[in-house]
Amino acid sequence: MFIDTHAHLYLEQFDDDRSDVIQAATNAGIGKIFLPNIDSTTTNAMLATSQEFDGICYPMMGLHPCSVKENFAEEIKHIELQLAERQFYGIGETGIDLYWDKTYIEEQIKAFEIQIQFAIDTQLPIIIHSRDSLDITIQLIKKNQKGNLKGVFHCFNGTIEQCKQIQDTGFKMGLGGVVTYKKANLGSMIEQMSAENIVLETDAPYLSPTPFRGKRNESQRIVTIAEKVAEFRSMNLEAIEKLTTDNAKKLFAI
Repeated sequence: MFIDTHAHLYLEQFDDDRSDVIQAATNAGIGKIFLPNIDSTTTNAMLATSQEFDGICYPMMGLHPCSVKENFAEEIKHIELQLAERQFYGIGETGIDLYWDKTYIEEQIKAFEIQIQFAIDTQLPIIIHSRDSLDITIQLIKKNQKGNLKGVFHCFNGTIEQCKQIQDTGFKMGLGGVVTYKKANLGSMIEQMSAENIVLETDAPYLSPTPFRGKRNESQRIVTIAEKVAEFRSMNLEAIEKLTTDNAKKLFAI
């Protein structure tokens, strides 16, 4: 069994064929799919998807950095209420995004640190978005890591040095479609990653792996990603499957 640790299958891109997409994933050997939230506008759809596909889709609760605006305190309150009402399997997706807009950088940092505390309080893993912000997100995790914080750097495509820093914090790194892009040049870094720090993800519907670039991404593409990771690490596919699944089960305590 493979595990997709990060997919947004509740979004409108899947409204016409969500059941077919999840069936295709299970047919391909993906047994569990974790759904990170974006903000209060996506919570209902995310919960509905996890309820309809109970035992396959697992909900997580958080505020995406691109949704952090002046009213982020209201969004944080929404997270608190949700965490008090039902079971979730992670805090996120949260973090810092300096690619699209730097207007709310201070608010993003505050929202991220609040959600780090939620992760500590709930003992849930935190799912980190770090586009153009890897160094600052790593430093914030180092600052808050007292041995009781765990999580994953989603869509990791950093340097070997950044990889080592993350490993030192005990965090895992989510490898997705980007690992198949030639220009990403991630082979050497993936080869040197510690085995216990690797999990797989799609970020569906985004970041489809080669040869599906430009098309909607789906959870079944985990197999394509796993094949590339196996190639970089000179391992067979079955070994990568077991390794990454064991890591994901440990991360999410399932």
